Amino acid sequence: MDRPPLARKGSTTLILDKFSLKGRAALVTGSSRGLGAAIALALAEAGARVAVHGSRAVPEATERRLDAIGAEHTALVGDVGDATVCAMLVEETIQRFGALDILVNNAGIIRRSPAVDYSEEDWKTMIEVDLSSVFRLTQRAGRHMLARGSGKIINIASLLAFQGGILVPAYTAAKAGVAQLTKAFANEWAAKGVNVNAIAPGYMATDNTEALQKDPVRSRQILERIPAGRWGNPEDLAGAAVFLASAASDYVHGHILVIDGGWMNR
Repeated sequence: MDRPPLARKGSTTLILDKFSLKGRAALVTGSSRGLGAAIALALAEAGARVAVHGSRAVPEATERRLDAIGAEHTALVGDVGDATVCAMLVEETIQRFGALDILVNNAGIIRRSPAVDYSEEDWKTMIEVDLSSVFRLTQRAGRHMLARGSGKIINIASLLAFQGGILVPAYTAAKAGVAQLTKAFANEWAAKGVNVNAIAPGYMATDNTEALQKDPVRSRQILERIPAGRWGNPEDLAGAAVFLASAASDYVHGHILVIDGGWMNR
């Protein structure tokens, strides 16, 4: 059976070139540390110009890491629970870089309490920060991307998009909402050049899970269910983020990519 000749360098786009983000402009919310910082650094290493964001500040250590790889970057500050801040983050990124090609909705908080005692204040705050901000940022960035006919939006969901969790009713509701928003936006924008997808991390060793890591019973229970036998690290999301931000994922729409060390298999 005849086979087409192998493509030679220079004759077509090589596969690794499709993962390049050279010249792209990205905004990563909640990227002062943890998962967001790892994602921002990965996008920068792939060639993107990156706007990093923190609710109160962006640590110098995060900016130094970007400086070390020669990445063009800017730091933005504000509470994404405020609709005006969401608009500002998108507008300032576009003003700084001239465009916005990639949006990563990573900013989020978690507040734990038994459902019977969960306060109205915590519920409202969690929904605003973890869900409403995703809608607002995606809508605002999407207007810019749709006008240009291209763009990549990556939402950070959670295993609790699929499971109920314990002591986190608002977080669970918000992350399930993020997963469904991802699909809803993708359905409308896929044919218009804008990819909307999500990453659902498993149990990651970050500030948000510090209480669980320090609880000997819960930590043991969690590790016993993870086939990989360890908690995830922020860097475990790096490759997936670059893939979903790049041309390599151009035919991926509305997908929720689970990165959990095998947790969902059990």
